[in-house]
Amino acid sequence: MRIILLREDAAAKAAPNAQFPNAASVLFAKPGMMWHTAIMQLSLNTYIPGSTAVHRCDARVKLVLLLAYSVTLFLVGAWAGILVCAVLCLVMAAVAKVPPRRLFGLLLPLYVILALTIVFNGFSFDVFRAGGQYGLGAVSSGVFTGWQPVALVGTFGFVPEGFMRGCFYALRIILLVCASLVVSFTTTSTELINALYDFLRPLRVFHAPVEDIAMIVSVALRFIPLTAEELARIQAAQKSRGAAFDEGGLAARIAAWQPVLIPMFVGLFRRAENLATAMESRCYAMSPKRTRLSRPSFTPLSFATLALGLALCAATAVLL
Repeated sequence: MRIILLREDAAAKAAPNAQFPNAASVLFAKPGMMWHTAIMQLSLNTYIPGSTAVHRCDARVKLVLLLAYSVTLFLVGAWAGILVCAVLCLVMAAVAKVPPRRLFGLLLPLYVILALTIVFNGFSFDVFRAGGQYGLGAVSSGVFTGWQPVALVGTFGFVPEGFMRGCFYALRIILLVCASLVVSFTTTSTELINALYDFLRPLRVFHAPVEDIAMIVSVALRFIPLTAEELARIQAAQKSRGAAFDEGGLAARIAAWQPVLIPMFVGLFRRAENLATAMESRCYAMSPKRTRLSRPSFTPLSFATLALGLALCAATAVLL
């Protein structure tokens, strides 16, 4: 089990600049494969091998700073503060050498939701009651502060302050997701699991099964790409047999997925049974205390990085 979990890390460290083939590249080459399935596969394989300072940073530090950054985003209420947060996020992405097209390309579904948020905040069916803080929250409206609503058709019109506040909320959510993606792009799943284990370790005082929880999360993360690959493989097989997933009414489309979902769940249960048998044959849970191959130490550089990041977040939240 440990060999399987470390395969990704070993390959990345052996050739940090190499382009490893993944399921997404194979799916794009298959004729007739639905494009959204390929995008789903691409989104699952998020780690980008590299040797930048962000890659080398301790995973525990990155997770704590991500939490502090998220809290800071919701504490700032001025455009100056949100712009400082945007600069911090873009600098980290540039240092990590994250391709901008990949970073912002994964946000495509989010753009639609945020566009609707801006529209709903910027337009009102009763512009004469939409001024000030009415239903908009206590955040800055920037250069549009004090602008009066403009009636377009009857009582329906444009609310400048609401529009700017909608943009503020949209930028806040985009930065939150981008920061999370930067952490995902620069941290392997094994490092995330080890960080989770370290965070949960104090719960041992209450006799919580910390090792089992970390193992459950690790197996769940590993099964996500396996499930997507299994779904794509069965779907491609059914399409080659003439199955139509995008034709007919709603009932017909739901029925078309029946020969895909049933074999997929059967295969998942078979994989789970094989994994349980393999773990049992290797005497998993026979020892009350499990060991790890590597235990990353919290270096002075990690302390300095954590302190500097927390200080920046606190200063931004308090001053801006």
